[in-house]
Order: sequence, then C-alpha cells, then structure tokens
Amino acid sequence: MNYLIIIFWFFSVFKNALFYLYLWQLKEYQFYRFLDHFRTEKGKRLIFNKIIILKIFILFFFLLFIPFQKTIVIKGFLLFFLQSILLFIYFAEFFIFLFKIFQKKLKKPVLTKKAILLISLSVFFIFLICAYSIFLKNILYFGVYLLIFDILSPIIFSLIVLILEPFSILLRKRIMRKAEEKISNFKELITIGITGSFGKTSTKEFLSTILSEKFNVLKTKEHQNSEMGISNCILNELNLNHQVFIAEMGAYRKGGIKMLANIIKPKIGIITGVNEQHLATFGSIENLLSAEGGKELIESLPSDGLVIFNGDNKYLKDLYKETFILKRVYSVNKLDLEKAGIEPDFWAEDIKVEKRFIHFTVKNKNNEIEYFTINILGAHNVSNILAAITTAYDFGMSLKEISQACLKIKPEQGSIHLFETKSGLNILDSSYSANPDGVIADLNYLSIYPRKKIIIMPCLIELGKVSKEIHQKIGRKIGEVCDLSIITTKDRYEDIKKGAIESGMKEENIIFDENTDTILKRIKNFVSVGDVVLIEGRVSKELVERLKSL
Repeated sequence: MNYLIIIFWFFSVFKNALFYLYLWQLKEYQFYRFLDHFRTEKGKRLIFNKIIILKIFILFFFLLFIPFQKTIVIKGFLLFFLQSILLFIYFAEFFIFLFKIFQKKLKKPVLTKKAILLISLSVFFIFLICAYSIFLKNILYFGVYLLIFDILSPIIFSLIVLILEPFSILLRKRIMRKAEEKISNFKELITIGITGSFGKTSTKEFLSTILSEKFNVLKTKEHQNSEMGISNCILNELNLNHQVFIAEMGAYRKGGIKMLANIIKPKIGIITGVNEQHLATFGSIENLLSAEGGKELIESLPSDGLVIFNGDNKYLKDLYKETFILKRVYSVNKLDLEKAGIEPDFWAEDIKVEKRFIHFTVKNKNNEIEYFTINILGAHNVSNILAAITTAYDFGMSLKEISQACLKIKPEQGSIHLFETKSGLNILDSSYSANPDGVIADLNYLSIYPRKKIIIMPCLIELGKVSKEIHQKIGRKIGEVCDLSIITTKDRYEDIKKGAIESGMKEENIIFDENTDTILKRIKNFVSVGDVVLIEGRVSKELVERLKSL
C-alpha cells in the first residue's frame, strides 16, 4: 500500500510545485509581489483551507502515536486505518490533478528556461523524499515525512526559487549588459521609453502604428516591459535597419525605471499618467512617483532629450513644472490645465464616442487643427492617442499625416475589445489588466450603451492603504452605470458594494460569485438581445471564452 501512497503523493505535491512556480512567474519573481498575493482572499485560502487543516490534523494524529510506539503495538486495524487515510487523501488529490489536466485548468508556469530548471529542481527534491520514504518501514514516520513535506511544500518550492535567484540575477545582469552594449552601437537609433501606471501598452501600439508610416520601427511586444523582456527584444530583434525603438517600461519598486533606462538609453520619454496601482509593492507614493511617475525616466534623458507629459494627470502637473529639459504636454481638459498655469502643446476637443469609433478634433499651440476618426473603443483612448500624436509631431509628421496614419490603428491595439455573440449579446473584454483609472474609463465607455449593462470584475490588488477608498469609488461608478455587478474576489467586495448602494444600485444586484457556472447562469437569466457585459480585469479565461460563446 505504501507504494501506491507514494505514487499518488508524488502527483499531489507535483501539482503544488507547478502552481507555486506559476505564481512566482506570474509575479515576475518579485518577492514583495508574491508576498502581497497572500494578503488577498484567494491567497489566504491557499494557506488556510479545509484540506490543509485536515492534513495538519492527520499529521498531529501520526505524531501523537510516535512516543508510544514502543509501548503500544501499532498493528492490525490501526495500521491499516492510518495507511488508508493517507491513501484516500492522496488518491483524491491525484484524481483532482488528472481532472484539472483534462479540463485544461491546471495552473502551471510558461515553460521558459528558468521555469524548466525550477520544475526540474522541484521534481528532484520530490524524488528524494519519495526514495527516502520507501525505506521507512515504520508507517508513523512514513506518514509524518510525507505530510510535513506536503504541508510545507509552498515554502520549500519558494525557497528553491529564492536560492536560485542570485544566479538568476547574475544571468539577468549579463543579458542586460549585452543588450546595453548592443543598443549603444546604434548611434542613429532614436529610443523612446514609455512609463506610467496605465496606458503604456496602448500608447506604444498607437505610436508604433503612426511612426511606421515614415520610419522602420521596433517595439517591445506584449508583456515585454521588464528588464529581461526589453533586453531580449533588443538582443533578438533589433537590427541596423531600425530607426526607432519604442520600449514600454514597467516597474514595481523604486529604481526600476532607472535600471530599464540604463539599458535602452532613451532620447524621448513619455509619461502616460500615475495612479495608486502597485502602491503596495512600491511602499510609498514617493517611491511610485519616482519610478512609474516618471522622475527616473526624466533623469535618464540626455540634455537634448524630450519628455512628454499627460497634462490631465494630477501627479504630473507638478513634475512638468519642475522639468527643465525640452518638454511637451497634452490634454483633453485644456481649461483645467490652463488653470494650473500650464499651456498645453496639443489638446483634443469635440470628443464623440460611438460603439466602435471615437471622433475628436486635435489642436496645437501653432494654431493647427485636424479631425481624427479612429476605430478604437472608449474616450480614455483619446489621451493615449494624444501622447502618440505629440511624439510623432516632433518626428516631423504633420497633423494631417498623423490623422491618416491613425486610420490604420486596429481595435485590438486598445485595452478593450468588443465581441458580439451569436445570441446578440455585446461582450466588452478588458481582461488584459486593470487599474483604478482604467476601470473608471471602461465604465464611462459602458455608459453609452442604451440597454442593460453588467460588469464582471475581481477586486484590484497591490493598492496598499488606499485600497478601500478606491474600491468604494469604483463601486459608486458601478452604481451609476450598471444594472448588475458580479465581483469575483472577496477582498474589497464589501467596499464596492457600499459604494454601489450609495449610488442607488439595489443590494441584490451587486453579487459576489467566483464560480464560472453560476456566473453564466446569472448572466443568462438577466440579459436579452442588445445588452452588454463588461469583463474587467483578470477573471478566468474559461469564463471569458464561455461568455463569448453565448
């Protein structure tokens, strides 16, 4: 029986290894981001759940008999009972493992070289325990070793990650140094760094499309906003034909943007805006403003560099005034910016939002005017387009040329995508990521739809001390716009609910539900042809796909 127990135990613990390595990879191997996950409701359930409590109880039961094993003969029914408990637990977990594979729900890391090494080391340690346990004839010690390793496996696999991290850092530095050396040899290359708490990806996409009309442009791809992503992009894709390199720059700690800037050596910096997203990982608003707030990017620009600001962001107005190199500022609220004593270089007026298009007029301080029609969703994208327009103008492109180039922008380059299901339901997919400004912007876009409106979203994470206030604000906006709200995580559900009720939403229409099947059932019972569902933030891929197939 022991051999069967070990086989089933192996797959149970291997499932744990895959999950925790997936989680470390998801958090980009950042210790504070990984740790912050366990402050969430889902994170707490990883530590305090019925299965873990049951295993701890059984471990206690095994330990209880060890001091008495010389005086109490543990054999017969009792021995069979103890073995049966272990066999039942690990057979059940083995079955769950197979079920998740069959349902394609098994959470596992993307198989990068680092992930493969970590999986291999984890499997090696699991095999060591298996090999050692086989030679234990005493069922009590056999059960104790298996249970302790199982219960402590999150710590053990995390230690494997952390032990390997110094070697990973050395390798990362080597790759970063190579990328830095390579890009330094491209003397005519114009490098553009884009940072901010939101809008980075869309701005990068829009700017790349516009500049590609006149220049050979290389941009970082999706999720390539870290030191390794940017370095690999430079090493694998940058060549002598490229005239412009656009890098999206993300960070989770002070000094992060400075490190990225040392690699790409930007000549132009774009700061899209700052909010409290990732405040928990930065530790303070000052640290956040230093990195994603753009100070480190500005300090990394050459004396003849150019920095472009979002003039509508409250945090950037003071930074704009404190910046003394060449600078530009854009705005969709010209009067508010002028009240702050800042004259915009570019601004948008007469913004009109349709289901699939945005229309607006762009003006600049040179008294030039141009009308724009773009196949993109949501008024919030006007700000990201303005960032691209302001930058492209400094490349010598006229507003007319930029307007024509914008006709080539595709809906999928924005942060929110529209799908119409066979049953006539509108699905707005904004599940790529979520931040406070993005949620409010998507809700503003949702409000243009005349029929019933539903939002499905998790609570936001990494907001630190301002989390309660922000979720109540989001709740109030939900109450103004939506007819039904389904919140898929519990962390700040009560805060969202409170805000929504304050705005007049019925309590029974703001629901906590994390089960895909029941969410779909609620949606089916609530909607009809022409209604719209907004998927906001990282909900399960299964839910997204099943909603689109309704």
